[in-house]
Amino acid sequence: MPILGNQIKSDYRILVSHSESRPKAELYPFGLQEQIPAFFLPIRRGDTEPFVDLQILLHGVYERAGFDLAIDYNREPVLPLGEVDAAWVYELLKEQGLR
Repeated sequence: MPILGNQIKSDYRILVSHSESRPKAELYPFGLQEQIPAFFLPIRRGDTEPFVDLQILLHGVYERAGFDLAIDYNREPVLPLGEVDAAWVYELLKEQGLR
């Protein structure tokens, strides 16, 4: 998604926009090696915005679904990683006993 006048480098981005302030929005960029930023999720005007921590939610889904048993961590990712990220992933999997 192009952002005019801004050259933010990141692997992932979360864009949050309140309907009353569009087209303005809050951008939460993050990399593979960083925690996913938490943010307030805009809902209807007057309602309390819930605080969303996707990192905690994803960890919970991963554990409850047993993805550690379903994913073959000896295989390379479908989309290749850059050299720095690949080395980081390898070390992380090694620490977890998955490689």
